[in-house]
Amino acid sequence: MAETLRRRRWTAADVPAQYGRTALVTGANTGIGFETALVLAQRGATVVLAGRSPDRLAGAVARIRAAVPDAELHSQHLDLASLDSVRRAAEQLRSDFARIDLLVNNAGGIRPRYEVTEDGFEATLATNHLGPYALTGLLLDRMLGVPGSRIVTVSSIGHRRGRMNFDDLHATRGYRFQHAYFQSKLANLMFGYELHRRLDAAGAETVSVAAHPGNARTEFGRDMHPLVRIAMLPQLRAVTWWLMQDPHRGALASLRAATDPGVRGGEYYGPPGRAQFTGHPERVDSSPLSHDVEQQRRLWSESERLTGVAYPIGEPVARPA
Repeated sequence: MAETLRRRRWTAADVPAQYGRTALVTGANTGIGFETALVLAQRGATVVLAGRSPDRLAGAVARIRAAVPDAELHSQHLDLASLDSVRRAAEQLRSDFARIDLLVNNAGGIRPRYEVTEDGFEATLATNHLGPYALTGLLLDRMLGVPGSRIVTVSSIGHRRGRMNFDDLHATRGYRFQHAYFQSKLANLMFGYELHRRLDAAGAETVSVAAHPGNARTEFGRDMHPLVRIAMLPQLRAVTWWLMQDPHRGALASLRAATDPGVRGGEYYGPPGRAQFTGHPERVDSSPLSHDVEQQRRLWSESERLTGVAYPIGEPVARPA
């Protein structure tokens, strides 16, 4: 019985060899992103670590190289809150790599106070959704013809509390950091599902998959004031602060979504169970609202308008009922 249970638990040991593949992981300097990059490097992938801080990226590369001396690693400065930075990073990546096999949109953040980016976007929405939307679109032609290529969008269990406020996406009429975060994580899933539908309709080699880490013990929210971080606990982690898993376990959902041969486009992976806090990754359900096709399409249209990034694939043709 114990052996049967053990085999059902998907772990880093189940990640297939990744030799000859190029993986881009955003937010890879720490936490779940770092653990994702580390395992991919251990399995032989060429890994590009992307993040805001050159110093922290250099430290992450050094740590992976210490663990995997022959790893082929690259770093890329990327501030997802800035469309200019996203465009410059995409241009550099397109110059450096003729193909990208894996794009793991892992980076995310939360702002304790209302902030507007240089592009006029609310900062949490910009970092967690609009930046990844733009980056994915600008790199997509490097993936479309690559067999087995995948785009993994990392969401959160917090998406269940999210609502898309299309009348005020940028919270100009009142900002609550929790609501902004939950909205952005719902946007992640809506984007991932709509992208899957468009890729499938285009007959692309690339698939779109989503994942969430559960209740992971990371540096998330490190930029916030300590009192705000304490205040976040009942909002984001309820009374389950003690029920958490380390970053390595938290990264398993992203790794499974990115590499498991059995994964299909449009699926969502994370810890199982009603709360989905901890455990080895399995295919899980997301909120009914995340599957609202009309809202997915509306979000896509708004994202294209706001970022100016149009994807090289069209909108799926509606099928007869």
